[in-house]
Amino acid sequence: MQTNQETTSALERRIDVSVALADIDKDIDSRLKKLSRTIKMPGFRPGKVPVSVVARTYAPQARSEAIGAAVEKAFGEAIRAQKLRVAGSPRIEPKQNSAEGQLEFSAVFEIFPEVVIGDLSGCVIERPVLEVGDAEVDKTLEVLRKQRTRYETADRPVADGDRATVDFTGRMNGEPFEGGQAKDFPFVLGSGAMLKDFETGVIGLGIGESKTFDLTFPADYHAKNMAGQTVQFEVAVKKVEAPVLPEVDAEFAKSLGVADGEIAKLREEVKGNLAREVKRRVQARIKNQAMEALLSVAPMDAPKSLVQAESEQLAENARQDLENRGLAAKNVPVEAAWFTEQAVKRVKLGLIMAELIKDENLRAKPEQTRTLIREMSESYEDPEELIRWYYAKPERLAGAEAFVTEENVVEWVCAKAKTSDKAVSFDELMGGGAAAE
Repeated sequence: MQTNQETTSALERRIDVSVALADIDKDIDSRLKKLSRTIKMPGFRPGKVPVSVVARTYAPQARSEAIGAAVEKAFGEAIRAQKLRVAGSPRIEPKQNSAEGQLEFSAVFEIFPEVVIGDLSGCVIERPVLEVGDAEVDKTLEVLRKQRTRYETADRPVADGDRATVDFTGRMNGEPFEGGQAKDFPFVLGSGAMLKDFETGVIGLGIGESKTFDLTFPADYHAKNMAGQTVQFEVAVKKVEAPVLPEVDAEFAKSLGVADGEIAKLREEVKGNLAREVKRRVQARIKNQAMEALLSVAPMDAPKSLVQAESEQLAENARQDLENRGLAAKNVPVEAAWFTEQAVKRVKLGLIMAELIKDENLRAKPEQTRTLIREMSESYEDPEELIRWYYAKPERLAGAEAFVTEENVVEWVCAKAKTSDKAVSFDELMGGGAAAE
């Protein structure tokens, strides 16, 4: 076997490999002989089929398998000899004019980039600080009340926050356009389900009243053919329902799992759940900053093959998410190219973290994993049940271990970078919502 390496770009390599045809012929003969001992053919006893008979049918298959094995072996030996770390699968290109007695081909592939983590001392990471108190509990209870809003028929004009049921027809240049008509269509004003200008056009209308108004779609509207276009909507109101929020009383507490309906106990449970959610969001913000810091001090090229594979996986995840939401993915085409930028970042971070975890011994330790699982179990009625669930299967435990390992990386980055505490408001950290159930 002969090899010759060529660098075609920062990460791409080409290796020319030559394999003796005599070795391939020997392998073909060996495969046919082995097949003759096991194959069943009419007119022959098992194990007694002549190799020449087997070859008539199976020689092409044996040759294809022998060439594939020879190419794989030659490529493997070549990259080991040159100590190359291959990223993705190679592209094999047979040569048209091989030397006599030789099978010559080129293997084009990418290698993993060298990961060099630079100085993090110039990076700044802000730690959000928020103490959970009565005000935060009150805001969360208000969110929980709104989540349980019921609507009652109201004999008055539509107001913000109401649920209005309408018929509407949209026209462009006097002609109805696709998707611009609906009958008995309910929506909550202020929920974001409809464009703000549409809601404004409906506010003030009473039951049985109608109105025609102009509406200009935003320039970044998801339906490209409508983006920036001005249309006319004719809307008729058929029903008005006013929102009614539940009182924070014993029934409300029971609906949230407090069996005896005690408000004080409800507030305590909300506060505990909220504290865990605040901790999770603080950790997520610190993690995002730490990952950005690592990317800034470890510049590298990402192997295209890995980026493509990651893009395709992200696209598949998006399709699955659509299916879970009840949408047919075939009706909403999802292209891997949409996720290229995100995939590049994920691939780079994966390579950086793998190197860092290995060099700094940051892999999760058993006691760290146990602590994490116990913390997660605190919000469950039977904590031990969750703990047993995690330890019942290795793949479940691996998920917890991966989370701890990431946290170890974040702590390592924070120790190297400049960190400072920054007080944040409840609304800023929670993004306008709260998860307390």
